[in-house]
Amino acid sequence: MKVVNCTTAAQYFHVLRRQCRRPFRKPLIVVAPKKLLKLKAANSEISDFDQGLRFHRVLPDVLEGKDDKKVRKVLFCSGQLYFDLEAERTKRGINDIAICRLEEMSPFPFRSTETEIKKYPNAETMWVQEEPKNQGPFSFVEPRFRNLFKKMGLKQRDLPYAGRAISASTATGYGSAHKQELQSLLDKAMA
Repeated sequence: MKVVNCTTAAQYFHVLRRQCRRPFRKPLIVVAPKKLLKLKAANSEISDFDQGLRFHRVLPDVLEGKDDKKVRKVLFCSGQLYFDLEAERTKRGINDIAICRLEEMSPFPFRSTETEIKKYPNAETMWVQEEPKNQGPFSFVEPRFRNLFKKMGLKQRDLPYAGRAISASTATGYGSAHKQELQSLLDKAMA
């Protein structure tokens, strides 16, 4: 099966098109939140829907003018959290942190992820998610990142985590507590 979390309209279009055009059928699970339907930053240019374009399993960092060799941290995330991370990076004026979006969770995009990690030879890789640690994709992606680090011969062995703590409930239930937890995970990711 395919599990995707698209962050742009074009990505959503291309994943649906790919699903229809394939000569075989596999279940497609789209876990994108409704918030992205109205979010202006998730809009795509009309040129992003052109012929010859396709779905990308991993979307690279889009920060202009950064030196890949000076990047100290690569944040991998999925879904709407990308837009919060991007806004926080811009607000703080940080240009030594790259943010990559994992658009397809399953099957895990090993080659695309490896390509992004190789772009930043002096950087530590970190996973960031908005969901509690035991409810989001961290438990799925963490062993795959560790295998990838080992295969690539990197010194990094573990995948650091920035996100909410383990929780039995999906949300705190209080808007102020939710904002405080979000700010805490943004601070940890941008540190």
